[in-house]
Amino acid sequence: MLPTLRQMQYLRLLAEHGSFSRAAEAGHVTQPTLSAGIQELEKALGAPVVDRARSGVILTAVGEEAVRRAGDILARAEDLVQAAKAAGQPLTGRFRLGVIPTIAPFLLPRALPLLREQFPKLKLFLREDLTHKLVEALKAGTLDAALIALPYDTAGLDNAFVAEDELLAMTPANHPINAQKRISPAALQANGLILLEDGHCLREQALSACGLNAPRHGDENAFTATSLHTLVQMVGSGLGVSLLPAMAVDAGLAEEAPVTIRPLDAAHPSRQIVVAWRSGSSRGIEGRLLAEALKPATVRKAA
Repeated sequence: MLPTLRQMQYLRLLAEHGSFSRAAEAGHVTQPTLSAGIQELEKALGAPVVDRARSGVILTAVGEEAVRRAGDILARAEDLVQAAKAAGQPLTGRFRLGVIPTIAPFLLPRALPLLREQFPKLKLFLREDLTHKLVEALKAGTLDAALIALPYDTAGLDNAFVAEDELLAMTPANHPINAQKRISPAALQANGLILLEDGHCLREQALSACGLNAPRHGDENAFTATSLHTLVQMVGSGLGVSLLPAMAVDAGLAEEAPVTIRPLDAAHPSRQIVVAWRSGSSRGIEGRLLAEALKPATVRKAA
């Protein structure tokens, strides 16, 4: 006897919610139904998948491995259902799209009206999160595609190019460095470079694109920001200098504080915006179509 998809769904819910009652509620089934499904799964596997403790449910080693493998199986099953529904009608119905925080507030206001016009039957569900969490969700099948920025480790994913997003120097409005028409990465490094905190891929992309070194941990003059909005305010307050994506500048973010924007004196200081999806996913055709549909929203404003 083989495990069923339903049983694997129950196990995944149990792993996510940590108790039979919460898992049953999330799965819209009764607790006895979910419990019976887990018992049948244990019979099929010939080993317990959970330990029942006062503090909640703890997965056994077999249970953890079953959850890991179930994620891929369920993702492929969901792909099959969505592919059948969307046959001949791409980007109709539900589509779960992840977007990183350094793209979402700047691209989506321009992109969403275009998508509504081009794909009126599309029901877009958006999730904003850091890149590594979106990549995990893609591989687990809980997202269909994600708007992320490269370079980033995309093993197990495919992607379609959307746009090149130039990185620009951002300095306090009255800083002497503004006399330069183009600002070198070395000049930024020497004038109190502020970056986004660890976890934001833009931090490493900015350092890589400009050949810069991250400020040393413990350096009392090293600041980090939790968001691009905070970063602009910190630079505008004279705490240091930084880098800002052109996408954010075009959206008016640099107008929120007294800062000056200058091009960088570096070779190709940019990041690539792409739509990514799980390799082998049936949503790949839609991912490429989505990337093409988003390109007009990334065209830079005339200087």
